[in-house]
Amino acid sequence: MKEKFIRFMQGRYGVDNLNTHALWFVIILLVINIFLQNTFISIFSYVIWFIVIYRTFSRQVYKRYVENEKYLKMIQPITQFFHLHKKRMSDRSHKYFRCPQCKQMVRLPKGKGKIIVTCPKCQNKFEKRT
Repeated sequence: MKEKFIRFMQGRYGVDNLNTHALWFVIILLVINIFLQNTFISIFSYVIWFIVIYRTFSRQVYKRYVENEKYLKMIQPITQFFHLHKKRMSDRSHKYFRCPQCKQMVRLPKGKGKIIVTCPKCQNKFEKRT
């Protein structure tokens, strides 16, 4: 049975970040719909669900890849924010800043006072308090 499914999925796109996030969105909409009993929410969630299924079994791999890349580019600021927040919470001995010119992440030790930082990427100098 497993081999048949593997053969069936060959040449098909499969699951990516856009599909996963859309599926979670559908689940959230369906849970909300349990309480609201709204027909529009129900139809909207089923339409998204069918789009997820279509994208998963699609043979147009390049088109699905481009869609996923556009989606990842769109949500990149949100993921960067959460990634930075996670770093800040896990590393209590350093502070993280972004270069004002090129937006490169710079890690500085805490407790050094006001220092002049040189960006490793663009060599821009800026002042920060650690």
